[in-house]
Amino acid sequence: MTHSLRKTILITGASSGLGEGMAREFAAKGRNLALCARRTDRLEQLKSELESKHPDCRIRIKALDVNNHDQVFEVFKAFKAEFGTIDRVIVNAGMGKGASLGTGYFYANVQTAQTNFVAAVAQCEAALEIFREQNDGHLVTISSISALRGMPRAMTVYAATKAGLSALTEGIRADLIKSRSPIKTSCIMPGYIRSEINEKVKNTPFMIDNESGCRLLVKAIEKEPVKAYVPSWPWALIGFLMKRLPLKMVMKLG
Repeated sequence: MTHSLRKTILITGASSGLGEGMAREFAAKGRNLALCARRTDRLEQLKSELESKHPDCRIRIKALDVNNHDQVFEVFKAFKAEFGTIDRVIVNAGMGKGASLGTGYFYANVQTAQTNFVAAVAQCEAALEIFREQNDGHLVTISSISALRGMPRAMTVYAATKAGLSALTEGIRADLIKSRSPIKTSCIMPGYIRSEINEKVKNTPFMIDNESGCRLLVKAIEKEPVKAYVPSWPWALIGFLMKRLPLKMVMKLG
């Protein structure tokens, strides 16, 4: 079922990649957009493009470094004040830096851990403050197929952060169920979608282009599932196998 009432959507990390692509898809559906990222020049370009194509959409942009946790709360509250309500928050900002642990790249690994998990906690907290006040809303976290198992080399910390994000989302859902809240949560687990975060990665199986991937992401989000693999084929099957196969076989997908 499509929830047409989710009119105003906040997306973090909206200046590139999946965030930018999802913003284009939601604008085409006539939604209002609260877009934030560090690169405001990219946000300005995106805003101009979308407003010219979709003049009925209200689009607001703000600078946000998700690792500045106070700023996360300030920006989310400012968007809420401007729009009146925030109907959906998509926790999308992230990074993929890293290397095998013990090889001298702790600075990159910890930066990915802080951005993909600790900053996601801040975003979820800020979103849920708004949703609890409204007694309504849809929290979406962008996890990854890599969350299902431990991954080697540059993917080790990245996959761990996405596993943590998936568990965080489920824990939030459990808390909302216990309190009988109408707030919804969705954990979206993309397979390999070509974007800036992985543009240098080669020989990746089942990679699809960013535009197609974002179209499928938005289609999945609109259904408000508890969890969804995107694209569902072949990733629902691969996900089933990844959780059960020996680690040596899973590594061939990394």
